This record gives sequence, structure tokens and C-alpha cells, in this order.
Amino acid sequence: MDLDDTAARLGVPVAEVERVHRLAGDRPAAPLPAKADAPPILDRLAVRPDDAAEIMAGWPDPGSPLWTPELRWLLDRSTALVRADLGGHEWLSPGPELPRDRGPAWRHLYVYVYLALVDVVRGFHREHGVAGSVTWATLADLGRNLAIDRRMRGEGWPVMQSWLTLHVRGGLYELGRLQHERSGTTIGLHVPDAGPMSPAAVDASLDEAREFFPRHFPDEHPTAFSCGSWLLDPQLRDYLPEDSNIIRFQRRFELLPYVPADGPDADVEVRRFAFRTLSTPLDRLPRRTVLQRAIIDHLAAGGHWHWRHGQFPI
Repeated sequence: MDLDDTAARLGVPVAEVERVHRLAGDRPAAPLPAKADAPPILDRLAVRPDDAAEIMAGWPDPGSPLWTPELRWLLDRSTALVRADLGGHEWLSPGPELPRDRGPAWRHLYVYVYLALVDVVRGFHREHGVAGSVTWATLADLGRNLAIDRRMRGEGWPVMQSWLTLHVRGGLYELGRLQHERSGTTIGLHVPDAGPMSPAAVDASLDEAREFFPRHFPDEHPTAFSCGSWLLDPQLRDYLPEDSNIIRFQRRFELLPYVPADGPDADVEVRRFAFRTLSTPLDRLPRRTVLQRAIIDHLAAGGHWHWRHGQFPI
């Protein structure tokens, strides 16, 4: 492939195409499931019917006019890039952000990467003795994130395409209310959009993790649970009641010193989580919950939210 020409046809910087080429090398990719088998797999991955219909409509059938040579190259090499890091748990971009308004093949290319790797990561889970129920609960985050992106009218996906590589590399596991990321000396906690975050539900998830990781990854010895999130911003205590689930979640952690720019832009992330929009003007955002009112009032007063890191012993 001519990488300059490929980048031009994809409408992305050549450096990003060169990165995929460099990291994937000549490593093997993985095949997509048979098209006839895809609908029940999408159902197990909690993909909603409207998203599933788009994915099936854009399926990379041989000879499909939707799939140009450069798109097929990117699908193959992005799959190889992610597969090459099976077992990894660092943040990993599978490839460049594509212009998603060019049709379902473009919009869902990294979904097809995910689908191609489902059997690969299921094998990794089996090798580590992970129950199928945990595997499918973890992988079903695909459907959740596609639904969020649809609600956000496409504003959510650029972050999600990298986030979801954790799932298909065996780097993250959904255990009850929380998602747990293998992160070397810590277990990183993530809070999916899955209902109330009650202390009892959090306790149950933490207890499950305390048993899960020594059993399935005995060579790893994390000593703490960790989290990086705007949910840990102490400024929230100025707005939320002491018995709110967020404040009770905060109290579990010993905060690390605040370092500006150490993480994503928290002003963006609170909008993503609390409102599912990044483009709606502040004065048009809903004020239905205490959290929504807190976010809006703080930003309207000229304040900023902070991305904070914290941990507590396992």
C-alpha cells in the first residue's frame, strides 16, 4: 500500500496511517464471524436493533461497493494492531478517527475490528479460567457505548473506539456495578452508565474483584484500587449532599496531588457523562438532577472541573 495515497483516500493524516502500518507490521489479523452468525452475537453484545441494522448494512462482504481497498486495508491492519497487544491494558488507539458521515462502513469500521476480536479475547479469557458470564458482561459494553454515541449524535465515538480495545485485549472486566482494569500495581476502576452507584453495589463489585484477580491472574499483584475521574473532584462536595452516591464513592479514595492536564478535559467529560452532548450550549442543558445543576452552575460561574486521581488499598 502507498501510505500517502491511503491516508489521502481515508481523509486522515498520513502519520496516523504510518502508525497503524508500523504497529501492525505483518502480524496476523482475525476473521470476522460469518455474516449469518452476526445477529445473535450482536444481541449478546447488547447492541440495540437500530445500531445492529446499520452494522449489518455495512458488513464487509466480498465485493461490497461500500468497502474501498483502503478501508479493507485499515480494517485488516487495525485488527492486527489490537490483536498484537492481546493481554495488554494500556490505552490503545486502533487507528485514525474516520469521517463517519460517509456511510456505515466508515462509521462502524472499529466495530468490525471489535467483532473480529471477540473470539480471540474469549480464548484469552478461557485460558485464564474466566467464566463466560463475565466475558459476555464485559464485551456487552459495545452495545452500551453505541447507544451512547447514537444519543450523542456521533460526538461520543472518537473516545470509545480506543476505550473498547481494553475489552477485546483482556485488559478490563465488568464485575457487577464497576469495570475493573488490570493496571500493573493497581486495579483501575471505571463507572459504566448502568444505573445508581449505591455503596452496596460498589462494595459487592470490589469484593468480587478481590477474589477474581488473584484467581485468574495469579502472577499479578496489585496492591490498590485506583481511579482517575472527574467524579473524584472535591469541588463536587460544594454542591452535592453528603449522602449522595458520588460523595460516598469519593470518600473511599486517598487523592493524589492535583496535576493540571493529567487526564482528559474534565469540563468535556462531565458534559459527556451527565448530559450526553458536547455541543449543546450551557444555557440549554437540562437541570433535572442535582448533579446536572451543579455542573452547569459551576461552569456558568467561570469555574472548571478537575480530573483527579485517587486510590485505596485492596
